[in-house]
Amino acid sequence: MKTYLPLLLSLFIAFQVNAQKKVITGVISEDSNPLPGASVIIKGTMEGTLTDFDGRYSLEASKGDTLVYSCLGFKIVEIKVENSTEINVKMTVDSALLEEVVVIGYGTSKKRSLTGAVRGVRIRGMSSIRKSYRNKKVQNYENTVSSNESYKKINENVFKNSKLNPLSTFSIDVDKASYTNVRRIINNGQKVPKDAVKIEEFINYFKYNYPQPNSKHPFSINTEVAQTPWNKTTKIVKIGLQGKELDKENIPNSNFVFLLDVSGSMYNSNKLPLLKSAFKILVNQLRETDKVSIVVYAGAAGVVLKPTSGANKEKIIAALNKLESGGSTAGGQGIKLAYKLAEKNFIKGGNNRIILATDGDFNVGASSDSEMENLIVEKRKSGVFLTVLGFGYGNLKDAKLETLANKGNGNYGYIDTMQEANKIFGEEFAGTMYTIAKDVKIQVEFNPKKVQAYRLIGYENRLLNAEDFKDDKKDAGELGSGHTVTALYEIIPVGIKSDYLKGVDKLKYTKALNNNYTDELFTVKFRYKKPDGNKSIELVKVVKDSNGTFEQASTDFKFSSAVALFGMNLTKSKFTNKAKFNKVIELAKAGRGNDERGYRAEFIRLVESI
Repeated sequence: MKTYLPLLLSLFIAFQVNAQKKVITGVISEDSNPLPGASVIIKGTMEGTLTDFDGRYSLEASKGDTLVYSCLGFKIVEIKVENSTEINVKMTVDSALLEEVVVIGYGTSKKRSLTGAVRGVRIRGMSSIRKSYRNKKVQNYENTVSSNESYKKINENVFKNSKLNPLSTFSIDVDKASYTNVRRIINNGQKVPKDAVKIEEFINYFKYNYPQPNSKHPFSINTEVAQTPWNKTTKIVKIGLQGKELDKENIPNSNFVFLLDVSGSMYNSNKLPLLKSAFKILVNQLRETDKVSIVVYAGAAGVVLKPTSGANKEKIIAALNKLESGGSTAGGQGIKLAYKLAEKNFIKGGNNRIILATDGDFNVGASSDSEMENLIVEKRKSGVFLTVLGFGYGNLKDAKLETLANKGNGNYGYIDTMQEANKIFGEEFAGTMYTIAKDVKIQVEFNPKKVQAYRLIGYENRLLNAEDFKDDKKDAGELGSGHTVTALYEIIPVGIKSDYLKGVDKLKYTKALNNNYTDELFTVKFRYKKPDGNKSIELVKVVKDSNGTFEQASTDFKFSSAVALFGMNLTKSKFTNKAKFNKVIELAKAGRGNDERGYRAEFIRLVESI
């Protein structure tokens, strides 16, 4: 009996502790404005959560626990849990930050206290000071963006004659960096660079309610046709893929190498400090069977953490906490070292991946886009995948980071807040970190009996030649667990006159149109490889014409169309038919649907802020 007493006592204590736990909910705000992405942590533990878009949070805590509320730029608040299950917190701006605001805003070099007298200067109210700070921040931001950020030029897709060019071929794109980067630019009150807008990445930032695959293939195929909401003379076509959702427990053992930029350009709070906090979310997703190594680079590259089990989270986090920024940027050297480490610890049949986090400014060794591309193309033969994450602003090299991800059989994201870090490393961990199909290509053949012309909306940087579709040596995009991919076409039906079409002479040698298949609008083909495969597999789906109105379309179709129109407005597309941002808002509200995470509501607020 004595043997069981300690066990019974432990069980009793555990029961008592659990019995005291309760769900604490509340809203974190500044004045009447909710604060999304604010942190709530039980003091002395690693347990915590982040607020959603409405500033709401929920977590389990026990009576007597102290909750620590924090948000960048605001004073930390600590509240002890008593009997209430609802704790709302009003946060105030950090006075130290406001002191700096006055200094910057008035152009002085000497710090002055807000509570003391400042000769010749009138101390204004909080809202006025914040406005002054924001205006100065905007001015500084514009200067850095114009000089140091770079984007690859995008030439908008135009309508193509289906008799002359019946085939449209492109690679899928699951990258989402463009949307979060542009969201950051808009929220800072800046003019959006046209080439920063990749409409397909806007559309694919959002998750759509497509059914899970029910066949041997790793994704389901979903199509829809309706009248274009911004042009009554055309139709819009949606092609959607839904990747198979895998539970974290079913993902093969992972061999991760964190490749972290700690150069001097990563000093700002929205770079290395945010990076360290973001990667802690990833670390908390790890299992005992996963392992992590950390490689850093500045003027040179080095290993700061040898392969460590996911069970030893404290050791991994301690290594992250020690990182400091300084020096130049030997990105090429860092990449080589990371691949060497990943290959050395390669798990056969496992999930082998490098996760590169940087602002993209490589200035030592291989640094040009072409040099980086050649390096990554060579290294991807090892079977190691590459995820690329951009941080910060003013120095972002978007084109370079996109090239690395594309050529490294990976994906590219941009993290501007802890809220976005939680989305990428928390909610979408499996999709971000585990590939279920690689080199996924789409080829659409339009029926000239039904379609005069078509235009692919977005994907300008992902276009392929028709012959690339069957070429297994041609690289294409990767699909992660649970990922959705959506592509939209605008088509001009036969018999419709359009200013978008240019006349051509009749062809002398082209065969007459096939009179069969008169009810078919198009045929779409897909090719993909298994993550460890070299030979592609093909799927085919035939889509018939539809005269459905846009009002009858699904909520997902309405919302994705709203996002596409938003991107077209930002780039001043000639195909908007004069539909403006108010039309975007109308479509987005009609397509909001069951917006559990609030991302669609945030999109509506973003458009309304312009």
